[in-house]
Amino acid sequence: MTLIKEHEDRVAIVQYAGEIARAARDVALPGDIGRLRRHFEAAMTRGSVERDDHGLHPVVRGLDTALTICHSVAPDRNMIVATLLSRIVGEEITIDMIRDEWGDDIASLVEGLTRVASLYGKGNIVFTDNFRNLLLTFARDLRVIIIMIVDRLALMTAINHHPDQEFVRGVAREAAMLYAPLAHRLGLYGIKSKLEDMALKYTLRDTYTMIARKLNATKVARDAYIADFIAPVKQRLEKEGLKFDIKGRTKSIASIYNKMKKQGTDLDRIYDLFAIRIILDTPQEREKTDCWTAYSIVTDMYQPNPSRMKDWISVPKSNGYESLHITVMGPAGRWVEVQIRTRRMDLVAERGLAAHWKYKGLKAENNLDAWMNNVRDILEAAKDGEQSDLMRELRMDVYDKEVFVFTPKGDLYRLPLGASLLDFAFAIHSRLGCICTGGKVNGKNERLSYRLRSGDTVEVMTSPQQTPKQDWLSIVVTSKARNKIRQTLNERAGRDVELGKELLSRRFKNRKIDVEEAVLMKVIKKLGFKTVTDFYSEIQAERLDPSTVIERYLELSAPQETAERVSAEEFTLQNQDDHEHSPGNDVLVIGDNVRGISYKLSKCCNPIYGDEVFGFVASDGAVKIHRADCPNALHLRQRYPYRVIAVKWSGKLGALLGVSLRIVGRDDIGIVTNITSIINKEKNVALRSIAIDSHDGLFQGQLTVGVPDNATLQSIIKKIKTVKGVKDVERSK
Repeated sequence: MTLIKEHEDRVAIVQYAGEIARAARDVALPGDIGRLRRHFEAAMTRGSVERDDHGLHPVVRGLDTALTICHSVAPDRNMIVATLLSRIVGEEITIDMIRDEWGDDIASLVEGLTRVASLYGKGNIVFTDNFRNLLLTFARDLRVIIIMIVDRLALMTAINHHPDQEFVRGVAREAAMLYAPLAHRLGLYGIKSKLEDMALKYTLRDTYTMIARKLNATKVARDAYIADFIAPVKQRLEKEGLKFDIKGRTKSIASIYNKMKKQGTDLDRIYDLFAIRIILDTPQEREKTDCWTAYSIVTDMYQPNPSRMKDWISVPKSNGYESLHITVMGPAGRWVEVQIRTRRMDLVAERGLAAHWKYKGLKAENNLDAWMNNVRDILEAAKDGEQSDLMRELRMDVYDKEVFVFTPKGDLYRLPLGASLLDFAFAIHSRLGCICTGGKVNGKNERLSYRLRSGDTVEVMTSPQQTPKQDWLSIVVTSKARNKIRQTLNERAGRDVELGKELLSRRFKNRKIDVEEAVLMKVIKKLGFKTVTDFYSEIQAERLDPSTVIERYLELSAPQETAERVSAEEFTLQNQDDHEHSPGNDVLVIGDNVRGISYKLSKCCNPIYGDEVFGFVASDGAVKIHRADCPNALHLRQRYPYRVIAVKWSGKLGALLGVSLRIVGRDDIGIVTNITSIINKEKNVALRSIAIDSHDGLFQGQLTVGVPDNATLQSIIKKIKTVKGVKDVERSK
């Protein structure tokens, strides 16, 4: 069996080689055939070129493609040689060797074909728009795309009776979804029609066969009808002195099927089943005039359908296609489509040297339109025979501002040029981007900042501990990644602020300090923070100790009930013989007969005359007076012993100072009235506020009274304790 296949391959190679030599004799250089023959014989002798998994021989496919190029496009030496050499390039025949022997242009074409071939085997990505775009990016040369399209036509022809129907259907879908649209956009209309017909045949064989049989059954009658339609038109055109060819043709089977599907009807109701084409031989300066003359002749003889008239002569298509299309009522009341164009217009339409990038059903892309319009302008301005040379100068740089990247599963993503690995992670999913730590690019470990290149296969590495960082914004270029990073950073900052606030608030409450926002803002500023968000974030991150904040707050807190204030440098320390104190220690004496002393009574413990107190020199110059049993006393004495001073009362303070009392007792009728009655009967004592909460027969009250001194306070406490039902009375700290 192997020997039979090898014999078949050699016979096919010899046959194709002879046909190519004849078809390309006008463009081939002396020695081309001999050099190519030596390359193929050497490759086949080494066994480096064998049939693929589907039983197709690469050299035979290359020869078939090269011959199709000659017949369907135009004989071009470099395209033919590159097509053949691309089938045997490898370790024995490298791109550099081809460049040395055949030149840069052929080597560049072979390299483009090799790069494009490497894109296959990626799953179903060939059916996506992104794959088409990547194909154009990898090709880099218009001729590479043309070779790929022609190769697909040759492959479709070769697999007509292939036993692997799944493989055949896959090739057919690929041709219909990728290569036929590309052929249409490049103006290769003949190839496009053949690809679509064969794709329909391989995927919907019963439908294809039904249409083909009906067309064959009516062929004789259809040919006779076309002849009857053409005869009088031909006579009138000749009478006008026009030189022309006129012929009728049936529309392609795929085109008929699409019309049946679109119109929801059967074959017998398709009114433009066949078309007449009039091709005029006329100088370029008379093209429009002669086309409209032919138009007038046809519409004078047959009734036109105005809604079906298409004028692509006055305004050509974006690919340079020019033609007049009219639909007229022919003999026996049948609609006939008539196309009128010149020989030059027909050559562009059939051979496709310009491109049409607005194919039905696919989105237009302005950059491609502009590039292809440029192709049209260049090729139409060229003289006959110069088009092949001009195509060498046209490079597929329409996607030079984008990159196309694969996932390990073969999914394809399009990203802007300069996109990083981190951009790719966010393109897949925002969550994946947020926990991305790096990745593997073509099997090699790379950082987040790696700049992607078209064709890269990227595997994203993640960690649940990873979170977006501020410096990520300098790595990414896509708006999706940038917006998600900013959103995550802002959300995290908001959570940090709330946690920091809660932490600091608890610490203040533990110290029984009521926070004043104005003072806290001063603390934040003095600590060097530009924003409140940064301040609370530092607390949440445990980089700023709340104790430090509280200390600064206590230093800067505003006075509540104080005597006359002066600067710290002016306060007077007085020794009094009637007060006991240790020799050598200065004592700050406070009271109503003391002047020139800058001090204030601390809110945290509310000292009153007669309490055992001490002073603390604050940073604003005032001395803050604390009770000896103040909740903050121990901390202040341990942390700042050098700022603690002895304090004693002198005379009477004179003012009533607020003191809070906590009372617990039974919830008896009239107990609150009895307590307030005792307070109101006392001289120099005022009840400022009272709050009572009762539960399960017990009550707990919080009273604030104004008293002049500690002795009066103690007297009030004793009297309240005598009230029936009161269990305990104590001064709140």
